[in-house]
Amino acid sequence: MSKHTAKIGSERAAAIYRALRHAIIEQALEPGAKLPEDAIGERFGVSRTLVRHALGQLAAEGLVELRRNRGAAVARPSWDEARDIFDVRRGLERLVVVRLAGQLTAEQTARLREHVADEQAARGTNEPLSIRLAGEFHTLLAEMTGNALLARYVSEVASRSGLILAIYGRPHSSECAVSEHRAIIEALAGNNPERAAAVMDGHLEAVAGRALIQTKSQNAPRAARRARRLRAGATDGCAPRLDPQALNAAIRPRCRARVSSRSALSFHTSICTILSPRTTKRST
Repeated sequence: MSKHTAKIGSERAAAIYRALRHAIIEQALEPGAKLPEDAIGERFGVSRTLVRHALGQLAAEGLVELRRNRGAAVARPSWDEARDIFDVRRGLERLVVVRLAGQLTAEQTARLREHVADEQAARGTNEPLSIRLAGEFHTLLAEMTGNALLARYVSEVASRSGLILAIYGRPHSSECAVSEHRAIIEALAGNNPERAAAVMDGHLEAVAGRALIQTKSQNAPRAARRARRLRAGATDGCAPRLDPQALNAAIRPRCRARVSSRSALSFHTSICTILSPRTTKRST
């Protein structure tokens, strides 16, 4: 195989990975949804080997399960796994804000505020985008630490948290995420790592609470928990939840939505094609 051919194959596998990852994070692909290699390969015009590579990457991030003799499916974390994921996430994100408190540049602060403004604009008008932006806020914070390994781990647990909320989450207002993210930015502007950590703790406890998940910190004395919530100004949670519907019915309306860039059009076209009635029937 020539280097040029290998490069093309790698780029196509990366495109499949990105398209499926976005669909999972935006909850267009529900937990447990089958991901047949042959159907995906056919629609993207690639071999099953490239599809398998993309699915392997997603499995390494905990977003896909590779089941022996049954094929791949969107991961469906158990209740115990959900609790463990949120415990790990709290520890990682506490480290993020402790490192960033009082250290953000004016440019970084402006970028965070712009991101939250995008969240506000998407609220109530573009639910899939709102879901993705809510998670990406946390990844953006982690990237600003300059620690690539920390950013990778935060991105993974934030994405897996989205799966958990898709399964166990309760209806709520996405205004909660916007206001809490703004509170985090304000806390980071001060040179007080302890307060920044408390605000982040309060936010993540509220997110976990939407799925009725008790993290280890929530077993602390009630007074301590209440103090954290008051300092954080926490309300009820993060990204909005997609109502459970048939997979094809959930994605098709979004396929008709107007998109503003070639990459967005390519992504939506690819995913909608994969989820056509014929392909969906083959995956059941």
